[in-house]
Amino acid sequence: MRIRKEFDEWPEEEVMLIAKASDALAHPARVRIFRHIYNANMRRETICNKDIVEAFEYSQATISQHLKKLIISELVRVQRRENFSYYYVNIGMLSKYLEAVKKLQ
Repeated sequence: MRIRKEFDEWPEEEVMLIAKASDALAHPARVRIFRHIYNANMRRETICNKDIVEAFEYSQATISQHLKKLIISELVRVQRRENFSYYYVNIGMLSKYLEAVKKLQ
């Protein structure tokens, strides 16, 4: 079903933002990982791949694949220092996503 252009007044940027972020959060493991990173960030703790692997019963390869999806969606940022990658929730992107989702009503 195609939506006529005159009825679709929603900005394409917001539509794509919702699609990309929702896709990243569409897997239960990614929701749990995202929440784990968010909580660590709120406690002002750094969190690296090793910390995430220790917190969950997933292999390191599985964690890496889920993190990649969260990073591509821009919900999570990665900062590499020496041999470690540290993860941070992108609060700006999370806020944009939540605001756009509210407009679905």
